[in-house]
Amino acid sequence: MLVPEFQSAPIISVLIGHTWDSIPVTHDPVEITFSPGDGGLMMKVSGPFFNDPPAPNGPPGMPFPGLWDYEVVEAFFLDSTSENYLEVEVCPHGQHLVLLLSGRGHAFQQQLPLSFNATISGDHWVGEALLPWRYFPPNVNKMNSYAIHGSGDGRTYEALYPVPREDLVEGQKPNFHLLEYFQDFSLQSIMGQGWVQPESDLWKGKC
Repeated sequence: MLVPEFQSAPIISVLIGHTWDSIPVTHDPVEITFSPGDGGLMMKVSGPFFNDPPAPNGPPGMPFPGLWDYEVVEAFFLDSTSENYLEVEVCPHGQHLVLLLSGRGHAFQQQLPLSFNATISGDHWVGEALLPWRYFPPNVNKMNSYAIHGSGDGRTYEALYPVPREDLVEGQKPNFHLLEYFQDFSLQSIMGQGWVQPESDLWKGKC
């Protein structure tokens, strides 16, 4: 559930407390906070560092294709009326991946630049990214977040809003593009009710 961290401050904090199929996690949950940033939405990640898989073979601070195959935290921002959405992936080793999608799982832009830095301290890591407003589709009204770590049979997929147990079917695999399980989210709840989202050239013709 989305809850204000402080009632007097425009900060929203979420905890990823379940696997993708609604089983409670057995470690400290990943926490993501959203707050106003300079020209965009500030996203801060704090969570356990598993160091599994090893770091991607790419420079920190740069986009890395296929980052979802590594240790990663993801946030999705959706306009449910058009199925336009922004996907942001960040890695404790400093790599990132930003995708713009129009239609379920259909990316039309990816590897966009992102101001992101991450710090590992023992078995914990923190990261901070500034998500520019032009990356967001118009009329964002839903979101979901995910955390992934582990290798082989130990690969673990976690979700803020998981698939309910009663909806699971035999043989089902994790799929983070099940938009029907995203839940309500409002940028105005962070930026203020009078705030108007800036128009974006990246989304022209996609609405």
